[in-house]
Amino acid sequence: MKERLLDYLVCPVCGDDLDLSVAACEGPEIITGSLHCSSCVRSFDISRGVPRFAPVLAESDRRTARAFGYEWTRYREIGDRYRQQFLDWIRPVETDFFGGRTVLEGGCGKGRHTRLAAEFGARDVVAVDLSEAVDTAFANTRDLESAHIVQADVHSMPVRPVFDYGFSVGVLHHLPDPEQGFASLVSKIRPGGHVSAWVYGREGNGWIVHFVTPVRKSVTSRLPPRWLDGLSAALTAPLFATNRLVYGPTGGSVLGIDLPYREYLTYIAPFPYREHRSIVFDHLAAPISHYVRGDEFTSWFEAQGLEEVRIERHNKNSWRGFGRVPPAEGR
Repeated sequence: MKERLLDYLVCPVCGDDLDLSVAACEGPEIITGSLHCSSCVRSFDISRGVPRFAPVLAESDRRTARAFGYEWTRYREIGDRYRQQFLDWIRPVETDFFGGRTVLEGGCGKGRHTRLAAEFGARDVVAVDLSEAVDTAFANTRDLESAHIVQADVHSMPVRPVFDYGFSVGVLHHLPDPEQGFASLVSKIRPGGHVSAWVYGREGNGWIVHFVTPVRKSVTSRLPPRWLDGLSAALTAPLFATNRLVYGPTGGSVLGIDLPYREYLTYIAPFPYREHRSIVFDHLAAPISHYVRGDEFTSWFEAQGLEEVRIERHNKNSWRGFGRVPPAEGR
């Protein structure tokens, strides 16, 4: 944790300022220490460079955090391919949008988007995640002066409502109440700021909803992560071969006939094997995965009173959204 992160942090219980006690540092990073709230007399540890605000979790939340903590520790690589993928998820936002802005990330996983936001020129990026993936995210971003990692629940992020831009990519649909998670993100954005979100779509994913989801809920999400990783390897092999030999070379169209899941599988066909395997693991690991209808997703933005809203379908199986928090005089 860099000391400047204290400018953004507040007590997640009462919202008051926090006092910092430092036990050990490595350069600009506070590796061990604690944060204290004098108002409600609570303390929060800083360990392995990350402030820890993780609450006591329900069983499904514990399994979700465990699964994604394993995934982003196991598949911790950060590659150049993530740049375009990230921009595709947050369109119409482009790289120059980040310049000089303060940014909040709701659910950061291994820190791949945290790093990109910082490299795009953000003044500060505060990235929040509930799982042990924060340790990987910290390792992947600690060399960047503007990157900050916090372990906390997206529903109760211990930060001030001062951010210019907030985004959540691939996280909200794994929360017990995705709309509430979105509202939590918006609540931390200053008047006049902007927000982006990307979620699984209900449209185009009927086969997952009806066939994969029951198996995921009752079987695969209950497996030890290492066992599920082995199963994912077996399932990834034919998917990877099909993408490299068929969808990639043909663009997903053979003899003028579009193949199933054409847009999405063609999009991921260039990804390496380990990325395919991570995707398969991701779809089988979470106890909760909501597949959100377009009208439902749009209603989240309407309920928050956002302006200049753009809702778009991505690869015909997901939704991305962008909006602006009304300026103070319009609220």
